[in-house]
Amino acid sequence: MPSKRKILVTQALPYANGVPHLGHLVGMIQTDIWVRLQKMRGHDCLFVCGSDSHGTPIMIQAEKLGITPEALVNDIKAQQERDFRDFHIDFDNYHTTHSSQNQALVNTLFKRHLEKENIYKRTIKQLYDPVKNMFLPDRYIKGECPRCHAKDQYGDNCEVCGATYSHTEVINPYSVLSGAKPIEKESEHYFFKLQNFETFLKSWTQHGHLQHQVTNKLAEWFKDGLKEWDISRDAPYFGFLIPGETHQYFYVWLDAPVGYMASFKHLCEQRKDIQFDEYWNEDSDVELYHFIGKDIIYFHALFWPAVLHGAAFRTPTAIFVNGFLTIDGQKMSKSRGTFIKARTYLNHLRPEYLRYYLAAKLSDRIEDLDIHFDDFISRVNADLVGKFINIASRSANFITKHFQSKLSAHCAEAALYQSFVVAGEEIAACLEKMEFSQAIRKIMTLADQANQYIDDKKPWALMKNDANREEVQAVCSMGINLFRLLMIYLKPVLPETAREVEHFLNIPPLQWDDIKQPLLNHVIHEFKPLINRVDPKQIEAMKRDEN
Repeated sequence: MPSKRKILVTQALPYANGVPHLGHLVGMIQTDIWVRLQKMRGHDCLFVCGSDSHGTPIMIQAEKLGITPEALVNDIKAQQERDFRDFHIDFDNYHTTHSSQNQALVNTLFKRHLEKENIYKRTIKQLYDPVKNMFLPDRYIKGECPRCHAKDQYGDNCEVCGATYSHTEVINPYSVLSGAKPIEKESEHYFFKLQNFETFLKSWTQHGHLQHQVTNKLAEWFKDGLKEWDISRDAPYFGFLIPGETHQYFYVWLDAPVGYMASFKHLCEQRKDIQFDEYWNEDSDVELYHFIGKDIIYFHALFWPAVLHGAAFRTPTAIFVNGFLTIDGQKMSKSRGTFIKARTYLNHLRPEYLRYYLAAKLSDRIEDLDIHFDDFISRVNADLVGKFINIASRSANFITKHFQSKLSAHCAEAALYQSFVVAGEEIAACLEKMEFSQAIRKIMTLADQANQYIDDKKPWALMKNDANREEVQAVCSMGINLFRLLMIYLKPVLPETAREVEHFLNIPPLQWDDIKQPLLNHVIHEFKPLINRVDPKQIEAMKRDEN
């Protein structure tokens, strides 16, 4: 077991203009499993997240609903917290970027960079909606693609030919908000000189902080040259006013990652036993890990380390990137019935089914992950019910019925038990490296071995002769102990099942170190079914609910 580590983990902040869907759960579950592993292994690991609560889309959505942006983000944050909690995502703190902590930290970062002349102002031309009286982000401009001439394409890229371009190149542009033809208008904006950090970033991105795929992608961006970054937006805008300004706000992507720091700051204010500076000072030796989706690599692997480093804060130890989610081989789509909200899933299926299925497919590579529901049903029923739970159900009944619920006083197969213990260190190493699918394969191989052991010993046949009673107790106690080891290995994935197993085994919460010694001469409770099989009708009912 490695020495105790001090770790801070963050998960990408879900945006506050919609409730969580299954796509959000890929990163959330991956991060939660990793954090639970660290805590089970005795490390001091904190997990913070929050709601990304600023920007034009939130302002527009609130206006459509006839409520304030503050009311919208508070409502969405509450739904996010409820849904993630019900998927057993165990945050130490879940905050919001629309907070006093975040505003103070963003102002500090801004002022430090301004003093170092990493930020400056210049006048730019933008498209302006004369009806709504606001500057239009690229996503709110549509028109004809200047390359392939496809109609109704966004102001920054064409979904037909894949071209990227400036909104000023769009042919016959119109405002998505009002339908009016935008006009060009000048405005003074703040820019962050990312190019000032090119030497630092080239070094930082090559020193093990990123997956190889990310490092290779960043090399392409370095080749093209780092560009300065517009960090301000004109009123009307929902966000933080820039100090000294009356109509200029910080761009959401400047204050969103600062939300990690703000959520942790909020936790420090609540707990008092942890110090913000110990974790975020530039000389901090605490481990800091960000888990994100592949669509936000640029902001996290270039802008964010530069913003932190230039303002004398520490940079991440590592950033882990996951791919997108598809359903039955297709992008999530409401019209195809493949867009499934987290709450809709929870109304029909046990959250641990999804936690297990995703774990069985996740690796350390940035690959899209598909939920194929036929495979989902098969894997859950075969692995969790047919293999894992089966070990306990076929062993426990003998112990409770014939031996007053008491396990044997000795370990029947010390060598077999030890082989499971040794495998546990391999499983922990896989989970540590984000090779979850490898860990699950190893666990299920052990489950097969445990079931084979019971098959070979045939306690049901042995029980027919009273002379074999002691052997039956030893065999079934061995089955229970192998099941307990597998539960330890699966606890980060199946935390609710683990709680039920801890009650069944009549033991305190399982820790990783518990693998060292078997349960001997110990009274257990009566076994009750722990995980039910998935019925295909549950899947169909869930899909119908979303349509």
